[in-house]
Amino acid sequence: MTEAELDRASNPLEVRGYCMYDWGKSSFETSVVSAIFPTWFAYLFLEANGLNTTIAGITMEGDALIAYLVAFGTWAVAIIAPALGVIADYKPVKMSWLRKLTYVGAGSTFLLGFDFLAGDGNEWIWLLIFYFTANIGLNAAGVFYNALLPHLGKDEEMDSISNRAYAYGYLGGGLLLVVHLGLVLGIGGDAVIRFCLASSGVWWFGFALMTFKYVPEPPMENDKQVPTVRQAYSQVWTTLKEYNKFRTLFIYMLAYFFFIDAINTVWAIGPIFGAVVLGVSTIELMITIVLIQFVAYPCALFFTKLANKWGTKKALNASLVGWLVLSFATLGFAPLELDSHDEFEVMYDWNDESQLYQVHVNYNANDIAQKLNFEDGEFDEQAWAALWSESLPVEYDDRTGTYSWLYSNSSDEKRLIDVNDVEDVSSILASISDSRFSISVSGGPLDGSTNVGIDHPTNLGDGALDFIPETVRKYLWEPLDIGVGYQFMILGMMIGTLFGGSQGLSRSIFGQMIPETRSAEFFGFFGFFGKVAAAIGPLLYASMTIMFDSRVGVLSIAVLIAIGVFLMRYVDVEQGRADARAEDARNRGINLD
Repeated sequence: MTEAELDRASNPLEVRGYCMYDWGKSSFETSVVSAIFPTWFAYLFLEANGLNTTIAGITMEGDALIAYLVAFGTWAVAIIAPALGVIADYKPVKMSWLRKLTYVGAGSTFLLGFDFLAGDGNEWIWLLIFYFTANIGLNAAGVFYNALLPHLGKDEEMDSISNRAYAYGYLGGGLLLVVHLGLVLGIGGDAVIRFCLASSGVWWFGFALMTFKYVPEPPMENDKQVPTVRQAYSQVWTTLKEYNKFRTLFIYMLAYFFFIDAINTVWAIGPIFGAVVLGVSTIELMITIVLIQFVAYPCALFFTKLANKWGTKKALNASLVGWLVLSFATLGFAPLELDSHDEFEVMYDWNDESQLYQVHVNYNANDIAQKLNFEDGEFDEQAWAALWSESLPVEYDDRTGTYSWLYSNSSDEKRLIDVNDVEDVSSILASISDSRFSISVSGGPLDGSTNVGIDHPTNLGDGALDFIPETVRKYLWEPLDIGVGYQFMILGMMIGTLFGGSQGLSRSIFGQMIPETRSAEFFGFFGFFGKVAAAIGPLLYASMTIMFDSRVGVLSIAVLIAIGVFLMRYVDVEQGRADARAEDARNRGINLD
């Protein structure tokens, strides 16, 4: 029997239906995970608990609570995914499980918009529960969604189908994100936030219906006895011992572990790096996310053409080398030094009429001062705010027991400081040297006085690699007068050019080298490696940041990519295809000799 009889050509309607699932689920990954949920949860958590709460005797802040819960759910899915795949290869349940898990994921996303039903003060618990189940649904559904790929067309069509699906995801998620940002910035309010969360679930489920309608359940080749869960895990262990049978595939999975780890880490820590290290504002972050989506859409399709011309492996390697270059380029991004009074975060202005200083927070500056923490390194921000509360634009919340910035640029709400307290202003200036804040004084006895804390994004020179951003800022960003907001958008567009190609082609190569008769099982491993890697990269970044600084953390990501690129040298895609065909033939009782 020929190869053509083992693979069937793609059906355009089925492929379109497959791509629409990416279009739909991306609403959760963009609008919910990246743009809206973190800020909304943090707001409700802080309102109910202050900066932290105690669960099972452990005191945790809101962001740590989310991280632990999502990590737990992700690892749980990773552990069970290969066994689920084994069972799905023995029984025609790929589409039915995809449908059920979509109900869980999209339904939970929809319910995120109804946190008010939990009652006053409990909204954050509601969000935590349904965010956790939404992530479970998304990650588990991905195993069966990806397992459909090898059944949708011939090997030479995998690049096109996989990249097109990612391209649909970027466009669909980006379009809805634009609508949501328009609503948040134009109308605002709690009701709008809740509508955006709920509508993301509707968007996901609505477009998934096209997948359920047009993508058929892959046929079972032979009647097989469905294994028990214990037998399924036994099969997983057997597969792991089949290294010699699938040597190329296992080498590729190892390479994939390293480079997908790095790519996922970029997406995970990018917003944090932008906000904390570069001082990018929330609005600039949101705009950058939108740019990434719309740049990634055509670039994913471009990499399909590149793969057709160069071959899948060369095209993937090109994208990985691009990520390597991008990792080094990221080291050169840096905010411009503060130049004028209105660029500082805290500003003291002399009022000639009242002979008083007026102090206020610059709402248009970066968001570094938008939240007062307790201890930030060696600088206790809450204690500092309490000490100078009479001379700073801060307010005390009796319910949470914390200070926060009082945002206003209107003259009637600026905090007035009596002329007799000029010495306090001088002392406050000196007090922020070890902080992440910046203060400027205009007019009066202290006219022109400024101070920028050592941890402020513009303050370079104390890091192991700070000579790189200092040099790039001096010879590139400053002469061109390109601020950090635009720099970050440039970085986002660079990321967008590589996202689609690297993700789509990595899935395509895997789909080409696995046997169709065991697609769910092997995509279970694919998911396992991806989920485990998703935890390793951020851990490495965090460790390097603690030991050195954030830019050394970025450099560690480049090392992961370099290892992946090196291992790709030993991946023979044609041999991997041949191994997959041989396994399919054995499972179908076909003699290829």
